[in-house]
Amino acid sequence: MKRTRLHKLGVALACLSLTCAAGAATPPASTAESTGGMLGFTASGATQQHQLEQRFDALLNADEIRGWLKQMSSEPNQVGSPHDKANAEWMLAQFKSWGWDAHIEQFDVLYPTPIHESVELVAPTTFKATLHEPPIKGDSTSALPGALPPYNVYGADGDVTGELVYVNYGMPDDYKELARLGISVKGKIVITRYGGGWRGLKPELAHEHGAIGCLIYSDPRNDGYFTGDPYPVGPTRPPEGVQRGSVMKMQLYPGDPTTPGYGSVPGAKHVPIEDAKTVLKIPVLPISYADATPLLQALGGPDAPENWRGALPFTYHVGAGPAKVHMVVKSDWSLKPIYDVIAKLPGSSAADQWVLRGNHHDGWVFGAFDPLAGMVSELAEAKAMGTLYQQGWRPKRTIVYASWDGEEPGLLGSTEWAETHGKELQQKAVLYLNSDTNGRGMLMAGGSHSYQHLMNQVAASVTDPETKASVQQRQRAFLEVSATEPGASPRFKAMAKQAEKGGDLEIEPLGSGSDYSAFLQHLGIATLDIGFGGEANQGGVYHSRYDDFDHFDRFGDPGFHYEVALAQVAGRIVMRTADAEVLPMRFGDFSTTLDGYIEQMHKLVDSQRKAAEAQHKLLDAGAYKLAADPLHPVAPPERLSDVPKIDFAPLDAAAKKLKASAQAYEKAYHARSEKGLDIPAAQLAQVNQLMGTLEQRLLDEQGLPGRPWYKNMIQAPGELTGYAPKIIPAVHEALDARDWQRADQYAAVTAKTLDNYRAQLDQLTALLKR
Repeated sequence: MKRTRLHKLGVALACLSLTCAAGAATPPASTAESTGGMLGFTASGATQQHQLEQRFDALLNADEIRGWLKQMSSEPNQVGSPHDKANAEWMLAQFKSWGWDAHIEQFDVLYPTPIHESVELVAPTTFKATLHEPPIKGDSTSALPGALPPYNVYGADGDVTGELVYVNYGMPDDYKELARLGISVKGKIVITRYGGGWRGLKPELAHEHGAIGCLIYSDPRNDGYFTGDPYPVGPTRPPEGVQRGSVMKMQLYPGDPTTPGYGSVPGAKHVPIEDAKTVLKIPVLPISYADATPLLQALGGPDAPENWRGALPFTYHVGAGPAKVHMVVKSDWSLKPIYDVIAKLPGSSAADQWVLRGNHHDGWVFGAFDPLAGMVSELAEAKAMGTLYQQGWRPKRTIVYASWDGEEPGLLGSTEWAETHGKELQQKAVLYLNSDTNGRGMLMAGGSHSYQHLMNQVAASVTDPETKASVQQRQRAFLEVSATEPGASPRFKAMAKQAEKGGDLEIEPLGSGSDYSAFLQHLGIATLDIGFGGEANQGGVYHSRYDDFDHFDRFGDPGFHYEVALAQVAGRIVMRTADAEVLPMRFGDFSTTLDGYIEQMHKLVDSQRKAAEAQHKLLDAGAYKLAADPLHPVAPPERLSDVPKIDFAPLDAAAKKLKASAQAYEKAYHARSEKGLDIPAAQLAQVNQLMGTLEQRLLDEQGLPGRPWYKNMIQAPGELTGYAPKIIPAVHEALDARDWQRADQYAAVTAKTLDNYRAQLDQLTALLKR
């Protein structure tokens, strides 16, 4: 599902990138390991772990992974399809044959599928959209039957006719611009292009502004010939390609809309669809730029603002009208089964601590890139670990591998499983490692900063397939070069400056768009999300029927070196976490990152205050009216509210205390490490239990304002950003909403969660000092 990953490199918002090579020799231990040791291990334990990793790498086979991808993507595998179930049953058999204790957990979820769809231009001319992706010559699977037509799941059914209005990306600032142009979408159908924000926000905001329907198209400027040769010549989206996708209001909660907060096990109570808060109220359909062209050409009204114009060969107009559109959506709203495959390798001395690893297996059609490229790497890891287990390796902690179903509609399989097993997971899970899409390029990482040093140590211990430098060396160079490019964000430049110093590279916070949400943001389990990308340009077939084996084999990862690489990186993370004497976590990294987040809050308020003062000066002087073209008048913007002093004192104080506590922990850990981590077994179990549950202290049981399912007070998806994260979200979104009283309130609430985190960290430090 995760589209944001595909663009981060290009817009200078990259996460930490970590890559390694199929068949390449493992580099020597990193500088971080040679000076400070492999985190969580004794010196002898680190040597044994390196030897285990070399054996693991030798068991990975690119040709085998390629065969699995070809098989699993050989038929449409959307939720409810025969091949989706067949893939789950095949994986179950594989896990068992590799020595894992495996089973399938079924959930019955609301999953609407299209019965009838149509889009027609009825004035001033007529045109009927094809709503179809034709086969492509030379692509062996694009003509296969069984695919559903392009659709946006969880949009409403409807039969509506109205004038058309072009709303650019359909984000809040676009509606402010429309208001200045004197154009309303009330009672009208909007057409918006993909990009600028998560697709689900587009119809939701359209409905909030009074629209009766929404069409979303892929403009070639963002997703087509403007970015490169279209498929089959190149990898980008062809004219008839359509991006399917969910429009569920996941910013409220993911998972089955009719079982909020609890698992949709067979027989569970489902709330009526009309009461499901995450189902939209207007019909919405995705269309290709081939189908969008006649609709946009029929629009009149003012020329679109310059930054609203795409790459289609005509003048973009806003409307409303004279284009009038009739659209119909009718769906089957029945429950459908989904199949999560769960496999375990039992731990030895710490079996009640679990290391979780997941990727989803359902796609929109064939899903070779999204998600099966990540899924087959996970299978390679599982086979290799199973072999090592049969040869006598016994991880200290239990390893749980999951293949989730129903991720594409709304993180269904992972959310329902996590909600069903939430209490046990909060007691036992010490890490959830997620992947999703995968392809040639950098391995981007995000998540819990307490595992940031582990990510860096892994990065420094593996080799990039293309350059043969270490993963960390390549990423360091990438950051330094990219920071000099036009448009690099201040935060990206700060990351590059840190990279120049030679220390650890920072990982990014997580928003939404993949299966980590329930673990990190609802249950408070420390999480990492990883996946290669940025060079393969797989986004051109994202969520279309052309995301298939032939496309991936040509453009995604020729040779499947990065498929092996993902397995190598993920395998190291899982096995190190499972085998470490002390969990490989470092809390000073979180404290340092938190300081940066709080500094961003201070700067945001300062910039808001300066912007308001500057705007007020222009409004009071009548400057907007004087600057406007009299022949094409534009109203001045709405007056911004004054920005008072925000009370960040509780946050500042909590962060300062946490820094001191994190430094005390590091000192205590290093003292123990110098003595060979010689900790009595009962005391060691207490240490690891406190470490494994520490992330839960960042939760507030009341949750974020207006969306209590999200309980993590440090990172969450933004209410108006969708996939993109918001740091210190309750405070940040109050500032965005200019709700200054709420910002003060949640600065104090967030500070309290940080104090709770610090208190448990202090307990941990005291244990280490005994």
